[in-house]
Amino acid sequence: MARRTGGVLPEGLAEAIRGTADDIAAVLRTGAPARAGDVGRLPVPRSTWTVGEAAAHLAQANALMADLAAGHERPYGDGTPGSLAEANERALAGFGERSPGPLAEMITARAAAFLTDVEERDPAERLSTPLGPMVPAVLGSYLLTHMLGHGYDLALAVKRPHMLDARRVGLTLPFMIEAMPRVADPAAVAGLTASFAVRLRGGPGFGVTVTDGAVRTGHEPPARPDCTILTEPVAFLLLGLGRVDPWPVIARGKALGWGRKPWLAPRFPRLFRAP
Repeated sequence: MARRTGGVLPEGLAEAIRGTADDIAAVLRTGAPARAGDVGRLPVPRSTWTVGEAAAHLAQANALMADLAAGHERPYGDGTPGSLAEANERALAGFGERSPGPLAEMITARAAAFLTDVEERDPAERLSTPLGPMVPAVLGSYLLTHMLGHGYDLALAVKRPHMLDARRVGLTLPFMIEAMPRVADPAAVAGLTASFAVRLRGGPGFGVTVTDGAVRTGHEPPARPDCTILTEPVAFLLLGLGRVDPWPVIARGKALGWGRKPWLAPRFPRLFRAP
């Protein structure tokens, strides 16, 4: 986990949350075509949402995260990907704003509110979240991961550069490591027993062990993994969030697998269902 420097959040995480929110707001404000109404109606690739709907979801999610950081209980599905999708659609149906400009303001303001509220928490406190209890540092990593995934979608939709980089992806690992057992696909892991060492190129790594369908994760890779996966950081997050398919990433050399069972590498991302 990232080194802590005195506050509740690890070093660099508050800056990454604030910067990502600002980058998403810039995408929404400067996206083409020029008319804001047209931008809001653009389709988001690999999604049923428009830009306006995806931005509205981000504004609502940032507000939810700020409430959780303030210690409020906000029930939101039962933690399964299907229930979270249903909760998202219900929330969107009750929220009418779809204009990129106002939504950009909401996204940045609510990210700032999260950063203010989270610093009032005890670092060891377990806060309620849609994916189970989390300490504030992991909740901040969750917020960053969520913004990066949808920010990537929005940038793709309006043909602007995305805001993912190795530094920001590294800060998503505390959430990714904690969430993986909770979002494992029961059908994909059924009957599987295997250990994985996953490393980000030029950065940290972690371990995943599947024992007859039961998934465990750790911040250190196993000593003798069945499969070692080395991946470019941005590719790792896009694979983990279901934004890209494994084989094109492997073909471009952005993910490599080796060990006693190297054939498990392309299968690894499909063991999980992005929430």
